Amino acid sequence: MSSARVLVPSNVDERVLRRRAALGSFVGTTIEWYDYYLYGTAAALVFAPLFFPQVDGAVGVIAAFATYAVGFVARPLGGAVAGHLGDRLGRKKVLVASLLLMGASTALIGLLPTYASIGVAAPVLLVTARLLQGFSAGGEWGGAVLLAVEHAPPGRRGLFGAVPQMGSAAGMVLASGGFWLTRTLTTPEQFLSWGWRVPFLASAVLVVVGLVIRLKVADSPVFAELRREGAVARRPVVDVLREDARGVLLTTGMRLGQNGGYVLYTVFALNYLTEQVRDDGGDVGLLAVLVASVLSLAATPLWGLASDRFGRRPVYLFGAVLTAVFTVPAFWLLDTGSTLLIVGAVVVAVNLGHDSMYGSQGAFFAEQFPARTRYSGASLGYSIGAVLGGGLTPLIAASLLALGGGSPWLVAGYLSLLAVLTALSAAASPETAHRPLDATVPTPENSTP
Repeated sequence: MSSARVLVPSNVDERVLRRRAALGSFVGTTIEWYDYYLYGTAAALVFAPLFFPQVDGAVGVIAAFATYAVGFVARPLGGAVAGHLGDRLGRKKVLVASLLLMGASTALIGLLPTYASIGVAAPVLLVTARLLQGFSAGGEWGGAVLLAVEHAPPGRRGLFGAVPQMGSAAGMVLASGGFWLTRTLTTPEQFLSWGWRVPFLASAVLVVVGLVIRLKVADSPVFAELRREGAVARRPVVDVLREDARGVLLTTGMRLGQNGGYVLYTVFALNYLTEQVRDDGGDVGLLAVLVASVLSLAATPLWGLASDRFGRRPVYLFGAVLTAVFTVPAFWLLDTGSTLLIVGAVVVAVNLGHDSMYGSQGAFFAEQFPARTRYSGASLGYSIGAVLGGGLTPLIAASLLALGGGSPWLVAGYLSLLAVLTALSAAASPETAHRPLDATVPTPENSTP
């Protein structure tokens, strides 16, 4: 296949198209992850007493984290559906739909009555809204990353692939900042009564902003070339599982420690600090997450650049190994109760361990698959890994903490195991940083006529 370029009028500068693609990917993923992380923060801080008051203590927390995990279970389905449509119809159309679905489901959570008002129907509705969030998130990531990576100039796919990854940090800044501000401006009673709803309802405004920007973005030049040459896959999900199952397996493995570590330090740690370390642990945890998220806005693209220079695999391995060895020291620092040391622990875990993997991940995952099944392959690996690595982590961590009588060492061992599996998967993945992207686009056997 020839080098793919965007088919646009000659008076449209290609650099403008690239900037629009990067901005559209970043803004869209920021809003998507803002919505998604709101749920995790609320699950750690307020959902147990509001939606599961019939169970007390650790059991209520586990129940709240179980609804958090439900959203991850829906992500592979969302990834499969979005991957099929994205490889068949284009990246942009799917991204617009995912943004609308995420915004609607998040606003719905902000309007839900609690258990005190409608009984068991409240957690049922909460789970339903979370399933819709998960389905949406499963389709968002692959399209946003491909839109950026497939617009990237030579030698900058790592950087461009890191731009939508920055949306995760920006979304976390907005989510944790919104909760922190709301908690600060309300009394504990007001926050539990209505204050927690405000960040969820604000999602509706953000979605409108995101749609205005995303609708101006041109579709991927690689997909435009596939369509022009009649090489669009008929059954992309089936094809990628038949032809590139190893790629799906390895990208799934590379998600375990990366996503598991992030969820542990940004979701589970909020509850751990509150229940095990200090009374205001939730506020200290939110501050730590906020600081790390702000730093991630700079760290993520820098790690993407590093992967362009040094290769995807070495950068990814650095993050996986650091995550594996830092878990025990991290909990030592959390257990001190010192605000400075707590913030420092989260910063090291997130900005060095997590961000080195996440910053290089967009390009690394996209480069594992040929263009005709790239959306499906990258989305499936990303989403399945999210279930096994991130979705189950708060639930498993809360259970291990209870099993250990409040001691965190079983939790630390669990995360280290996930990180080791990620390191092995990264080591087994081919290095792709300096391979031309179009070289991974074969002439399809099963293409549209």
